[in-house]
Amino acid sequence: MSKIEVNTVDVQCGSTLTLGSSGKTVTLACGASQTGFGRTGTVDWCTTAKTSPLTAVSGKGYMINTCGGAVTVTLPSSPSAGDIVSIADYKSTWAVACKAVTVGRGGSKINGACDDATLNTKGQSVTMVYIDGTQGWKSVQDSTSDVTGILQYNVGYVVVAGGGGGGYGTDNGGGGGGAGGYRTGCLTVSQGTPYTVTVGGGGTGGVTPCSPFDNLQGDSGSNSVFSTITSAGGGGAGGAAPAPSGYIAGLNGGSGGGGAGEGDGAGGNGNTPAQSPSQGSNGGTGENAGGSDRGGGGGGHAAVGTPGLEPSKGDGGIGSPYGNLGPLAPSYGTPGPAPGKYFAGGGGAGNYPGSAPSGGAGGGGNGASGSPVVVGVAGGTNTGGGGGGGVSPTYTNAKAGGSGIVILRHATSCGSCATGGNATATCGSNTIRVFTGDGTFTA
Repeated sequence: MSKIEVNTVDVQCGSTLTLGSSGKTVTLACGASQTGFGRTGTVDWCTTAKTSPLTAVSGKGYMINTCGGAVTVTLPSSPSAGDIVSIADYKSTWAVACKAVTVGRGGSKINGACDDATLNTKGQSVTMVYIDGTQGWKSVQDSTSDVTGILQYNVGYVVVAGGGGGGYGTDNGGGGGGAGGYRTGCLTVSQGTPYTVTVGGGGTGGVTPCSPFDNLQGDSGSNSVFSTITSAGGGGAGGAAPAPSGYIAGLNGGSGGGGAGEGDGAGGNGNTPAQSPSQGSNGGTGENAGGSDRGGGGGGHAAVGTPGLEPSKGDGGIGSPYGNLGPLAPSYGTPGPAPGKYFAGGGGAGNYPGSAPSGGAGGGGNGASGSPVVVGVAGGTNTGGGGGGGVSPTYTNAKAGGSGIVILRHATSCGSCATGGNATATCGSNTIRVFTGDGTFTA
């Protein structure tokens, strides 16, 4: 038998023909094709992930990336028996809503049915072989085990709770609402895992009383939550009827509510429950002296509310700045004495007579005044600011605290498939996510 030469590296021994030699590669020439070699049930994998619809080619495997949305993979038309196609979940996202893969049948049946198929299992990989016109394409391998390590990365957070409502005082000034708790730090998350986000609402302010005296004290704000991080709602402010009817002390909370002017009401304690670093400060004490009945200012994250005495006159405590909002900065927080946007300022108290106390930078509402008459101000929306206190006999009701906010910041490359937030933006290599209402952050 004569020797057949293929690139001068073939060897024939009896009935066995060996192509190539150790360390060499046998390659078909451009335009050439092979027949008779058959397939071993494997495919050649394309190493570039696919993110848009495609028509598969027999003998190929495809990594399908659905981070950007669902993808349709259409099977080859006019297939021959033994044709084979594989697809696999590139980013383990097929189980996420609206990110499944549709397998288009390409004119042939899939497992005997004239319908497309849907693959929506995390980490799934499927190999399909064309059998015949009766059954069409059959799955010969379906792995649903996501054999990967869990990618973890860090997310910076600011979690601000709802501010407390201001208090109302009869014949005196009510206290200012305490700011919502302000917590900041870094949390390690696992890619693909959902984390609950809750944004607390502000507490209701005290109102002009009916008999019996009720609803004088401001309500506390509600907690804000990101995963395991909880910031406490701001303490409601003290309100009072003429002594000794009560409703005097401010309530404890993220920051404490200010006390009412009647009876020198005590301010509530901040940083309740205790966190390290502290999530807020104490409310100021109300004062009834020298012809003035002035409540204490609500505590802010960075400073206590001031007592109701001149020259401090029941101003709310200052909040704290956050300087990493990037292009979203104009939309959130309030200006303050330092760069960045401020959150969690205490509410100003009510004052009779005299000028209206000021709320702290960070959304704290100004208090009311009886002479001249000035109406109080509610805490700023999505700042966690305390509400301004009310005052009689001019019957200017106390105001509600401001709602809270949750801000997340992470490396864009780590959270390339992350979702969540009412507003998002990129800043350099980072993504910023702002939650102004309840939601879910999926890492």
